[in-house]
Amino acid sequence: MMENINDQHLNDALKKVRSDIPRAMEMLGLDRHETADPWAQIIDKKLLTRLSPNFPLTITICGGGSSGKSTLFNTIAGEHLSPVGGTAGLNRRVLASAHGELLEKENFLSALFEPFGTRPIPLKHKDELLTPGQPVYVLSNAISKNLVLLDTPDFDTGAKGVYVNRDVARQALESSDILIYIFTNSNYNNRENTDFISEMLTGIGMRKCFLIYRVYPSFQTQEVQEHAMTVAKNLYGGLADQYVLGVYRADEDNAVASGEKLMTLRPVRKNDPSFAEALMNIDSAGIRRELLSSILNDVLARAEELLEQAKISNTALGLYLDALQTAQSHCVRQALSHFPVDRVTKHFVDIWLSTDPPFIKAMRRTGHLIELPFKIASRTAKTIKDAFAGREKALDQENFGDAIKEDLLSAVNRMRYHTLNPQISVLAALKDPVTRRMSNAVDRIRAGKVLKRQKIPRKEVEQGKGVLKFIVPVHPVVFPQQEAMKCLDWKSIQESILSQQEVISEFSVDIEKDLEDLANGFRREMGMWTKIRQMFASLLNVVPATAAITYILSTGDPVGAVGIKVKLTGLFGLHDLYALIAIPATSGLKRADQAQLKEMLGPIIQTWLNSKLNAIKDLFEKEITGSIIRVAEDTFKSSGALIQRIDAEIAKWRKVMTS
Repeated sequence: MMENINDQHLNDALKKVRSDIPRAMEMLGLDRHETADPWAQIIDKKLLTRLSPNFPLTITICGGGSSGKSTLFNTIAGEHLSPVGGTAGLNRRVLASAHGELLEKENFLSALFEPFGTRPIPLKHKDELLTPGQPVYVLSNAISKNLVLLDTPDFDTGAKGVYVNRDVARQALESSDILIYIFTNSNYNNRENTDFISEMLTGIGMRKCFLIYRVYPSFQTQEVQEHAMTVAKNLYGGLADQYVLGVYRADEDNAVASGEKLMTLRPVRKNDPSFAEALMNIDSAGIRRELLSSILNDVLARAEELLEQAKISNTALGLYLDALQTAQSHCVRQALSHFPVDRVTKHFVDIWLSTDPPFIKAMRRTGHLIELPFKIASRTAKTIKDAFAGREKALDQENFGDAIKEDLLSAVNRMRYHTLNPQISVLAALKDPVTRRMSNAVDRIRAGKVLKRQKIPRKEVEQGKGVLKFIVPVHPVVFPQQEAMKCLDWKSIQESILSQQEVISEFSVDIEKDLEDLANGFRREMGMWTKIRQMFASLLNVVPATAAITYILSTGDPVGAVGIKVKLTGLFGLHDLYALIAIPATSGLKRADQAQLKEMLGPIIQTWLNSKLNAIKDLFEKEITGSIIRVAEDTFKSSGALIQRIDAEIAKWRKVMTS
């Protein structure tokens, strides 16, 4: 395993994942400070600078206020280096001590203190430890060459969860390989203290420790051992025997407390060597290998958890984007509740007539079209018009403009509501591909581990309607854009959109081209016999249905006035919207004529409708939704690509670890 731990591919993957996961979480608006940053700090402090098997073990002394940490440090170093006294929280800095040969190595101190984000300075006077500041170090040849000893400020000075030295102590403890936990009879069963130390020992990777019990001389060995094992179980649970390197007692002594002499440590368990021997016989390479393997596995498992959170958030962002665009599609179609079908079809007829073959045009000019076809055409027109009487109220041009304005204003306000609301409620057709994607996204999010305070989307079947109702919370990625929109002058935006309402009724260059292409397509699909019938229609007094329809529309007698209904059966996007012309069987038209009417008018209406849907969609995105959609789309794509890269790096990491 040591070879694998030092594998360059593993190191490279570790560095990339360590950098990319916080970036992905920040990109997706997740709280990286509570989740990814502590994980990344573990990598920085426990792995990246410590992967070499030759790097010395760091042993850190820790404990509550007035537990005897500094006295123990002086005892191990063999001299009075750290100030001692009866005042809790006396020392405020981290003090390091190592053999002179280690301190002389190039870059050793910078690597040792990289987790602290600062380079230590030499200790000139022990009173420097009484004031907060950067870490200090001192040479001590009494310490083994394979060890570095750290003394830390106490971690429990303070009250109500506010501890003045907790952050400084945490930095040292998180970067350590072995802890020496010293405690007293007054705090050995203090769960808040042991919970904190347990987090340092077992949070990511399992680290071993020595237990030092500072106790009254009158305490019996059995009682001392029972108390010590209570601490051990509070730290490690059922793994205490495996991870406690030794248990020692330090009897209370006034001379020791006053700093007049060093501490005397005695083993409590029968098989434990003296404390000095235990330190001397530490298997640095074995502990390093075991510790790094444990940390790597925990860091990898945590990386996979964080990546899963990023994946869920990316899925939620895609779901929100789909929901917003679905809502926008609904609002766009709401803006087209009224439209000038008669103008569109008449314009198409003009294009159709202009593309007639020369001999048809010649017949029309010379008056060869006889009276009977016109009578048949007029009778057909009246039949169709009567069939729609009472169903569709004709609108004059002025009222039609008012209707467009009303529809557009209602759609604009509805779109603003969807854009700024904390959640989007939208209906989507069950058979639509986007609906299936949204449904799968909801299931994926609800099945995953969702972060605290994160709202979960849901879906509901609308019985008998063939649709799903989605309720989707806004994704945090677009919070800034929402806030920016709230500050805009909405009245000005409304006026800007309404000033462009003619986009609904005007003929654009694109529509002209599409209608021309449609006319040419119809002619290409006409077989030879149809063309012959068209040529002889005026001579044989037979009027095909297409000719009758052409006459009706070209004479300005629109079918059903301005209101042939277009039933939009699609509920998402533009790709699956289509028009169904509502011609009832009772209209008097033969079924073949009904089919031909639908075949003729359906594509015409659809061509115009698609163009207008796109035009209004562009208008909405320019004035209302554009910034939100752009941010959501860009983040969805970029975070998705980053997640794929992290996935690949984690796979490399896992392969190296298991090989």
